[in-house]
Amino acid sequence: MSSNAIDPELSRYLRTIQAYPLLTAEAEAELVAQWCGQHDITAAHRLVTSHLRLVAKIALGYRGYGLALADLISEGQLGMLKAVTRFEPAHGSRLATYAAWWIRAAIQEYVLRSWSLVRMDTTAAHKKLFFKLRAVKARLGAADGPEARDLPVDLVPRIAQALNVHERDVVRMNGWVSGRDHSLNTPLREDSDDEWQDRLVDQAASQETALAEREELGRRRAVLRHAMQTLGERERDILSARHLRERPLTLQELGARYGISAERVRQVEMRAVEKLRHAARSLAGRPAIGSFGAAAA
Repeated sequence: MSSNAIDPELSRYLRTIQAYPLLTAEAEAELVAQWCGQHDITAAHRLVTSHLRLVAKIALGYRGYGLALADLISEGQLGMLKAVTRFEPAHGSRLATYAAWWIRAAIQEYVLRSWSLVRMDTTAAHKKLFFKLRAVKARLGAADGPEARDLPVDLVPRIAQALNVHERDVVRMNGWVSGRDHSLNTPLREDSDDEWQDRLVDQAASQETALAEREELGRRRAVLRHAMQTLGERERDILSARHLRERPLTLQELGARYGISAERVRQVEMRAVEKLRHAARSLAGRPAIGSFGAAAA
């Protein structure tokens, strides 16, 4: 991993993390068991530090957005912490595979927050377009940068097809990514006192919409409370522990509580979720609750 064009302090950090040994599959499994079963902070620390090279490697891939590499790494570390907290051996994969998703997600959210004063849409499709547009443009031979705000007409449909988005989204995103942020206090014209911020549309929901949303949320929660009463005590406890706690319990922790295997806990959880959905649909009179998590929000 090259540290060229990196400030000395960051270079020292990149050299330091090389000293943390990589874990074998057996050592990783043992540390995961200690963390999940006993909340061993030392084990969690070793799991995090052994993957700091992965954090730095992923962060280096996002240097093209004009943000400090140290900040990208810092955000990636937060993603790594979340990965260790939520990782379960029952997933059947190595921690690095699981953690890579959380690291990228944390860094991408930071890039999106930092890139512009005015936030773009953050649907999965728009995120993919934001982070893939430059690579696709380069593959098709299109220029990049502030001087390339207008894409060649023939490339727009090809990029849209490659990324499975609308052509208008490609044009809009290209102008947004290729440009620079400007102050919202910049005058619209030299002979006008009106500023760009005067043209911004208020994105806040109307009072009527907010009231309707509160009423709908209240209805969903009422349906959920009644539906929960159709479950057995153990089923309610497992669902609450897995979905309604700030730090959900692992399958292993619940298995130890009830003296059953982690796989059996998973089966009870899945059966309870299906019973809950069925009861919720019956109580609501229509399939308004699409998932347990949406109703419990």
